[in-house]
Amino acid sequence: MFAVYAARIDRDQPLSGLELGERPAPEARPGWSTVDVRAASLNHHDLWSLRGVGLPEERLPMILGCDAAGVDQDGNEVVLHSVIGQSGHGVGPNEPRSILTERYQGTFAEQVAVPTWNILPKPKELSFAEAACLPTAWLTAYRMLFTNAGVRPGDSVLVQGAGGGVATAAIVLGKAAGLRVFATSRDEAKRKRALELGAVEAVEPGARLPQRVDAVIETVGAATWSHSVKSLRPGGTIVISGATSGDRPSHAELTRIFFLELKVVGSTMGTKDELEDLLAFCAATGVRPVIDELLPLDRAREGFERLESGDQFGKIVLTGS
Repeated sequence: MFAVYAARIDRDQPLSGLELGERPAPEARPGWSTVDVRAASLNHHDLWSLRGVGLPEERLPMILGCDAAGVDQDGNEVVLHSVIGQSGHGVGPNEPRSILTERYQGTFAEQVAVPTWNILPKPKELSFAEAACLPTAWLTAYRMLFTNAGVRPGDSVLVQGAGGGVATAAIVLGKAAGLRVFATSRDEAKRKRALELGAVEAVEPGARLPQRVDAVIETVGAATWSHSVKSLRPGGTIVISGATSGDRPSHAELTRIFFLELKVVGSTMGTKDELEDLLAFCAATGVRPVIDELLPLDRAREGFERLESGDQFGKIVLTGS
């Protein structure tokens, strides 16, 4: 079957290890199901995999992609939960949690196999492309906001780095949930898009906000860390799920953190139950993922190049070639 896969690891030039071509179709195994992929979305996780983060050389070649929507063996339209191993369903009971493609072949292919427990019904209100955007970036944003930040309607939140998948999701979900959303971006066009999606104000990174916020959604890391800490009200919460600009800020702001009793919470992906809630939320409210570009699977390299450049706003989705 045709697939997009990591053939080599290159930490400095990750796309040099990206290959498109034929790979073996999934083999049947107890407790697992095969899904015909209709749409799969890109994540920074895929670029990190090509750099060898979470994906060692001995597991190559590895089909990339952890998000997908498609049709299962019984003809049902489904969405995949891409966290494998945390439940013991379909894998060893002591297998540590991992994201699809860290241990098992991924979704950028005509077919993918996952534990049957990881399959959820796709709401009829969502297209395959829309549903394929939810299991990583949108689920991450959903958990960051509503589980780990604990914000409620009327609260305020700062979203760093508008344009990225998680940040874009946080703006849309926050607006839909009745939050007062502020956003940052270095790019004027992305700031404008953030306003169109519901942010009450969009500013350059580091700019002073008109008010201190209840929570910060942080995926940028070192470049925005000080601004995130300084933007919080006393007792506020930073939720961090990534560090695309690096994980070692020049100022940790420890004095401010302890003096103002700020909370710093790490967040990774989300649970199957949270994905089910997110799917229902989107179906009921009309909220839809922001899709930057739809590309056939055989043009996946263009999508990876766009993701690496940071030019996209929202999700890049691959469909059948």
